[in-house]
Amino acid sequence: MPMEEYDYIQKPVKLVIVSHTATESSEKQAINIRIIRDIQCFHIESREWNDIAYNFLVGCDGNVYEGRGWGVVGAHTIGYNSKSMGIAFIGCFMRHLPSDAAMNSCKNFLKKGVEEGHLAPDYKLIAACQCRSTESPGRRLYEELQTWHHFYNIAEEDDNE
Repeated sequence: MPMEEYDYIQKPVKLVIVSHTATESSEKQAINIRIIRDIQCFHIESREWNDIAYNFLVGCDGNVYEGRGWGVVGAHTIGYNSKSMGIAFIGCFMRHLPSDAAMNSCKNFLKKGVEEGHLAPDYKLIAACQCRSTESPGRRLYEELQTWHHFYNIAEEDDNE
């Protein structure tokens, strides 16, 4: 069966959704590449999606890996895919944070995304658990994300309605 064509998202993107892959994590590039390929195969073969769900993935080796890339609609968060970019940290972060290298790489990558016009300067950053029933991106990573400059608390918006 032929793959579906990609849908494209209007840039600059105003919403970034952070997840974790709930897999092992590694500081070795070769292992992260294997994990990403395994996820991609699962998403294509089992979910019957046209590619890996995420736009980008961040490894504890400090690398940012391209999934669907900039401007392409992901499959990471039902109801939000057409208006957001999905970034997944490789690993499970319920009890510990990703490496400093991963955290710094993600922050720098988002900054570069703004500089290159892929992300709006006032983009909002949220965790997957804020918009669907999931533990992703893990308790510890979610706590850390709340300290980031662009973090957006959806609950506060709901309280004002």
